[in-house]
Amino acid sequence: QVQLVESGGGLVQPGGSLRLSCAASGSISSIEAMGWYRQAPGKQRDFVARIRRLGSTNYADSVKDRFTISRDNAKNTVYLQMSSLKPEDTAVYYCNSDIRATNDRLRNYWGQGTQVSVSS
Repeated sequence: QVQLVESGGGLVQPGGSLRLSCAASGSISSIEAMGWYRQAPGKQRDFVARIRRLGSTNYADSVKDRFTISRDNAKNTVYLQMSSLKPEDTAVYYCNSDIRATNDRLRNYWGQGTQVSVSS
């Protein structure tokens, strides 16, 4: 059974930084894209950033130049370095990944989410 487990959320002041991590575990054959989405209270879940297996990235316009996504393929882990945080970045951040488990087809998986709160 494949799982995605996020960590690193918390409370930070405006202008501060946080780094989120998401580790994939289980019987994994390969991992394609890994990424992050976020959902603020009362709003839909929105795309934040994505990184493909060979390292190409995409970002939402709202986080470009402030957030950096990276991955460690040896550890099946994706990171989101968030800088110059704003109150509007407050949300639950979800890890998302396309994973092929052993003897299975490629499937899309979600983590349980980690809260990021930006407030003075």
